[in-house]
Amino acid sequence: MHCHSPRLTAVLLAGLTASTLASAESADTQELREQLETLRARYDQQQRALMVLEQRLLQLEANPQTGQAGGATARSSSGSGYGVSLYEDGQPAPSVENIYQEASGFFGGGSFSLEPGITYSHYDSRQLLLNGFLALDAIFLGNLGVDQIKSDTFTLDLTGRYNLRQRWQFDLNVPIVYRQTTYESAGAGGSTSLVSEETVTGDPRLGDISLGVSYKFMDEAPGVPDAVFSLRVKAPTGDDPYGIKIVPVPGNDNLNVPEELPTGNGVWSITPGISLVKTVDPAVLFGSLSYTYNLDESFSDISPQQGVKVPGKVALGNWFQFGLGTAFALNERMSMSFSFTELISQKSKLKPDGQDWQTVSGSDANAAYFNIGMTFATSDRLTIVPNLAIGLTPDAPDFSFSLKFPYYF
Repeated sequence: MHCHSPRLTAVLLAGLTASTLASAESADTQELREQLETLRARYDQQQRALMVLEQRLLQLEANPQTGQAGGATARSSSGSGYGVSLYEDGQPAPSVENIYQEASGFFGGGSFSLEPGITYSHYDSRQLLLNGFLALDAIFLGNLGVDQIKSDTFTLDLTGRYNLRQRWQFDLNVPIVYRQTTYESAGAGGSTSLVSEETVTGDPRLGDISLGVSYKFMDEAPGVPDAVFSLRVKAPTGDDPYGIKIVPVPGNDNLNVPEELPTGNGVWSITPGISLVKTVDPAVLFGSLSYTYNLDESFSDISPQQGVKVPGKVALGNWFQFGLGTAFALNERMSMSFSFTELISQKSKLKPDGQDWQTVSGSDANAAYFNIGMTFATSDRLTIVPNLAIGLTPDAPDFSFSLKFPYYF
């Protein structure tokens, strides 16, 4: 018995060592697997966040209001000559009539107007990303990333309006959208000094076409404003943002960019609204309130991950929008307006086939603007309308400048 003790001991030790190594290897494998799953979850979250950012950016760039309650521009009135006093005939000056028509959304005595326009919007967003933990309440251990997104959008649109009996108005808007977005990121490989950037450009393409109808159901009287009800339908004729793949940028493991840029939201939307306008010579007071309902839409692919195709549904967040402002005449042909508008959007949801609805974090928005506008009637038929919308909240584009040329037949 004793002569076999060393051999038996060696066998037992070998078995114990193998068991220990196997157990350690199993623990290491499990830890690596958990780390891999964590990284995959973070990558998927980043992809979804980028997709939602593109959605929200499109939504906000498409909705910086010009401060006009009804959305139409004014026609120059051919009434009395320049310099005629308001008190001589009891009527407002032509420029006051212009801004009244502009705010109410009805363009005066003509029956049809055609309005080409161009809009430029700039959006600049920065965010600090920390991937690690804080040691001793003072020292950060992990990866540090500083991301910046710069987006420039040019929209060339054509709007046609038809006025029926000074009570009904119909309009059609067709936009062509050109977008360029630059993505910057620092922190590649854990370094805070290395910064990489990638610019994604989209060719000019058709955006979402919209059709609107307005009805003036109450005429202005002493103590009573003009009231206009409007209904707008937007069709998903632009390129939607769903299924666009997110690709990594070589040399920076913190930066991923979309393969292309969308020009539309991808869903049908319905927007009822109401506008109130009151003349207070020589100015006009106006306000508006609207609600946009986005219909659920099914897509063959809603995944931004390369090599993965996931069909499903998208419920883009609905939003409220309101505005208040004033406009006043500078002379017979020129007027100015100042207004505040705000858009409050709910969160969006995704529903991959066979799964439940998933709320997308960070997809809600609160975008506020301060608008400065001008109306200059070069003739009785042609008007020039410049407008500057300045973003007041982080969700709003930094600024948006538009120049429109309504011509009245």
